[in-house]
Amino acid sequence: MAESMLRDRDQYSCSICLDLMKDPVTIPCGHSYCMACIRNYWDRDELKRSNCPQCRQNFIPRPVLNKNTMLAEIMENLPNFNTASPAQDITDPEDIECDFCMEKRARAVKSCLECRASYCETHLQPHYDFPALKRHKLVSAKNMPTCQKHDKLLEVFCRTDQKCICMLCLMDDHKGHDTVPCAAERGEKQVKLKTDKSKFDGKCKEKEKELCELQQTIDSHVNSAHRAIKDTEKAFKESVSFIERKCSEIIERIRAQEKADLDKLGGVREQLELEIAALRGQGDVLDKFLQTEDNVYFLQNIDNMPTPPGGEDCPSQLMELVNSFENVSKTVSEFKERLEGFCKQEADDILDTVSDLSTKTYPNLDSDFQIKIGNRVCVKSSVKTPKFNWGAHVTHKSIGVVKAVHGDTLIVSFPGHKNWKGDLSEMELVNGSFEQAEAPAQNNLIKVGDKVRVKPSVETPKHKWGGITHQSVGVVKSLDGEALTVDFPEYSGWRGIVPEMEVVPADDVSGLSTTNCSFNVGDKVRVKLTVQTPKHQWGGVTHKSVGTVKAIKDDVVTVDFPECKSWKGMVSEMERITSKDTKECFKIEDRVRVKASVGTPKRGWGSVSHKSVGVITAVDGESMTVNFPEHKSWKAAVCEMELASSADSEFYKFNFGDRVRVKASVGTPKYNWGSISHKSVGTVKALKLVVDFPEQSNWGGDPTEMELVP
Repeated sequence: MAESMLRDRDQYSCSICLDLMKDPVTIPCGHSYCMACIRNYWDRDELKRSNCPQCRQNFIPRPVLNKNTMLAEIMENLPNFNTASPAQDITDPEDIECDFCMEKRARAVKSCLECRASYCETHLQPHYDFPALKRHKLVSAKNMPTCQKHDKLLEVFCRTDQKCICMLCLMDDHKGHDTVPCAAERGEKQVKLKTDKSKFDGKCKEKEKELCELQQTIDSHVNSAHRAIKDTEKAFKESVSFIERKCSEIIERIRAQEKADLDKLGGVREQLELEIAALRGQGDVLDKFLQTEDNVYFLQNIDNMPTPPGGEDCPSQLMELVNSFENVSKTVSEFKERLEGFCKQEADDILDTVSDLSTKTYPNLDSDFQIKIGNRVCVKSSVKTPKFNWGAHVTHKSIGVVKAVHGDTLIVSFPGHKNWKGDLSEMELVNGSFEQAEAPAQNNLIKVGDKVRVKPSVETPKHKWGGITHQSVGVVKSLDGEALTVDFPEYSGWRGIVPEMEVVPADDVSGLSTTNCSFNVGDKVRVKLTVQTPKHQWGGVTHKSVGTVKAIKDDVVTVDFPECKSWKGMVSEMERITSKDTKECFKIEDRVRVKASVGTPKRGWGSVSHKSVGVITAVDGESMTVNFPEHKSWKAAVCEMELASSADSEFYKFNFGDRVRVKASVGTPKYNWGSISHKSVGTVKALKLVVDFPEQSNWGGDPTEMELVP
């Protein structure tokens, strides 16, 4: 009998632990289990049910568990062996635990919709072996969705209430509702989801295409920038090379002319030296004759003595250096200023062109509308109070220009409020009708011939100031859409845009005249930056020169500049400067001296005098620090100083002890070579200009002919 039992060992195994039963008990339905297994199974039930794990029959109250002595005796005669396969451990947090593992919980591989339990591979075996369990529906391991009210599986979908219900709910709370099996409802909804997915896929492909186009645009933009950089470098290098070639040509021409002049003058000098030698010889004869004591000899030979040459024989007219190079230096200086002015204007135009590229931004992908730098915007009428408040003068009617976009935050320039901060969702683009209703077309307000000026609310015009100010008044020369050209006294042909300009009332056009402003004797003035060459020439004066008005007669003003006294200029070419402008005239490395009108400087003379010329090392508000040859780090008040003329600067550009030599471009020094040469290097002994060379001490030279030795 025991041998037959061994052939069908499964009937003596506990269906919970799948091992031979220990302390077997039989519950009222007739199924037998280990006492510990069935007790733990009931204790772990969340609903405190006492049902059979196999037939699902529920027992109320929980039956008393008594050991089945006959079955226990049979079990004692059976060998204790186990053939169950090992269960897999839980490794993923999303894994479902087996409901029947007692000690170490294993991962469930299947869930039974009938038993409403999950099983590992070991405890799932009875569902494959027992005919009653083979009819149960197994699915992948998952948490069993059950009805909280009836503790039944959710198998029906109520379309009326849009929720999953059990079969008992169908006969109870949802009676008469539109219901279908969950599988059928899923089939219909799955069709819609597939349609939505295809739309998502299509939209994704569109975005991928946009991304591809954007990448191509970026690549093209980068390549364009690189080409622009290369073209710019090439153009500027070629321009510099061209200027250097022209510079070399001019220098060669100057040196050739210098050599030709020196060759001509060399012959004159030799002739003069011969004549001097002849005159000295004749003078020696006369001197010797005068020393004779024989009166008779003296009287007999006096007629044979040489007579001095007549006026027509004396070389009284020396060849003048008509080919003076002072005019060349002056012309080169004027050329430099004109070239700098032209380059500055053209470079500003190029920079403006580069800046205009910032408005060509890619569409805002996170917004239904596109707001980018340069757009005209206003606050939406539906916004009662903006996120960052209204500010001083901003209203719903205010129209501003976007200056920057940082994520969802805009920086907007309104007429009454610069750098206003707003939220992107609160703003809207200004369309043509709104703008026309709220702000009449400026083109209709400004016309050719009107006197205009830059609005006070404009910090910097689109095309830069170019020498004009908010006080400048000009006449409109031409109009082209929003662009206009204005003739200002300070700048002829100035370019601007209509929204930045305003018409000047007739009673406020006091400054628009040929003189632009009235000067008084004693005013500080300078030549306007827009004047390339003054009517009466520069004469050593530059745009940086600051002078004092000495006299005014009609349209001519007489100015005392440090570089040129009693300089003549046209009133229309000059501008008055304030103390602030005077301070801005000084910069580090400028050469300055104490004004002649200053009796005693605020901080005393020290070793400095009116003739001293020094170099600015620092400017701090009203004070400056100057390095003089006689006094290092000399402190001065800005109002007491003036720029030194280029001539004075040449004499004071060297310090005591500097190592110097004669410039290679100097053919013959002003005071001759003496014992030195171009290779000689000496030390400055005195500033006007005495140098100790190894070959010759106390050599005198012209500072303009000397250079520092590196």
